[in-house]
Amino acid sequence: MTSTATVSTNPGAAPVRSRGHLANVLRRVLRNPQAMLGAAVILLLVFVALAAPLLTPADPFAASMFDRLKPVGTPGHLLGTDELGRDMLSRLILGARLSLFMGVTPVLLAFAIGGAIGIAAGYAGGVVNAAVMRTIDVFYAFPSVLLAIALSGALGTGIGNALVSLTVVFVPQIARIAESVTTQVRRSDYVDAARASGAGAFTIVRAHVLGNVIGPIFVFSTSLISVSMILASGLSFLGLGVTPPNPEWGLMLNTLRTAIYIQPMLAALPGLFIFATSIAFNVLSDGLRAAMEIR
Repeated sequence: MTSTATVSTNPGAAPVRSRGHLANVLRRVLRNPQAMLGAAVILLLVFVALAAPLLTPADPFAASMFDRLKPVGTPGHLLGTDELGRDMLSRLILGARLSLFMGVTPVLLAFAIGGAIGIAAGYAGGVVNAAVMRTIDVFYAFPSVLLAIALSGALGTGIGNALVSLTVVFVPQIARIAESVTTQVRRSDYVDAARASGAGAFTIVRAHVLGNVIGPIFVFSTSLISVSMILASGLSFLGLGVTPPNPEWGLMLNTLRTAIYIQPMLAALPGLFIFATSIAFNVLSDGLRAAMEIR
């Protein structure tokens, strides 16, 4: 009976995860009903966001002072109308675009920047590691919410400034995780063997380190997407993020707050969408973490 495993002849080769391991991870995720439910919700929201112009039943920017704050179930307005008489369902559908964009983009940027910083610091070690990580620790003196508000307030309102603020908030968190896992891998025997064979730092990081640390960093980053969505919605709620008339769930919460005593269901709808999306990302992240057996 022949074995299907491939044994490396290089004693310094890193045990980079094989296709079989990735297949096992995927199989575990597919067998996790909670993770699959979260993935289904996220895929549905992505589809809705991409196909928003085709799915909106009415013009999301068309206002009518005669149709202000119509309740849920109003003929022609399934989810009612907002404070300017605009169709709520259409604005919620179109708002998924900016809400998802503001939630995912800062995490992707922080994943690239923070991951690079953490991996470099973790592999370099010594004084370089100490200098980088002590600088990173400065950001932990401020709660994420306050730091995001302070940066957005200093930079000014707008989508671009909000993205910069949120990215700065998440870079230290991802960099800390990247540095931790890279430090563990750097002390491994196969890295020492590769270094002793004369391989350069860039080659070692590319061939022996990156493939073994990218998984934990990615899974941790996915858990930040829900936090990013909540922070982005909070900035829009405070008038520091998305500006009117663009539909975004956090901004819609802000503009509908005065209607909470008149039409409480209308005021709660954007918050329910934010809550459901955040839970979906959290559940999917937990499923990925369990499937990869990350401790």
